[in-house]
Amino acid sequence: MLIIQTMLTFIGLGLFDEKDISLKGLEAIRQADLIFAEFYTSVLMGTTVETLEKLYGKKVHILSREEVEQDPYWLDQAIHKDVVFLTGGDTMVSTTHVDLRLRAHDAGIGTRLIHGASIASAICGLSGLQNYRFGKASTIPHPYTSSRGITVISETPYDTIKLNKEHNMHTLMFLDIDKEKGYMTVNQALELLLHVEAKRKESVIDKALAIGISRAGSPEPVVKAGYVHMLKDSDFGGPLHILVIPASLHFVEAEALVKLAGAPSHIMEAIID
Repeated sequence: MLIIQTMLTFIGLGLFDEKDISLKGLEAIRQADLIFAEFYTSVLMGTTVETLEKLYGKKVHILSREEVEQDPYWLDQAIHKDVVFLTGGDTMVSTTHVDLRLRAHDAGIGTRLIHGASIASAICGLSGLQNYRFGKASTIPHPYTSSRGITVISETPYDTIKLNKEHNMHTLMFLDIDKEKGYMTVNQALELLLHVEAKRKESVIDKALAIGISRAGSPEPVVKAGYVHMLKDSDFGGPLHILVIPASLHFVEAEALVKLAGAPSHIMEAIID
């Protein structure tokens, strides 16, 4: 029988800068022996690791994808020490983080969660869309070159939008963060979806309404709604970006998109649920 000790704390840092953390999270960090963080699933664009360390008064050890997903050697530290694991947004949003918690449990390491603001809820507040109307989310990855030298564009995000629309559900699209290719923009994401649509000779995206959001959680987030062919040329400024493809709209959602996100006013008549 495993003897559980509460030694590993997962903490969500929120959306934008070092000030987004909860008081409970900050207290746990300052009491910890070791602090680890990963910033490849999400990044706090309004701060730096140096600023975080100054606030915490402690060193933050940044982990690579391999050190989180394939070889989390640092978990052993939590057997004898008080360890915290930091992520952008809310903790446990990524399957990777759930896997870490399960690994800790199997090793007899107790865990606790301290939540932070999540992009999943922030997009509802910023756009006015209702949270219970979202279906399955998806990530749009950067294209990659196959071993045969062919550029490959994932069609999974397109399939997700198509399925959600069939069930009248909104789709949240996370945009890729890549060390070499950078932060994907709303514009790039829409171009990739349109490329898949043209290849398939279908019509799910071209005439659809879309919502682009950048720098959620910052003092000046950008929220723009419009038809895809219009939105793909809009300027959303710096990262991080996120994309939403809505289904039909409740009248409150439609009003919010017109008044808060600059959507064409005729959507009040054209696509009200």
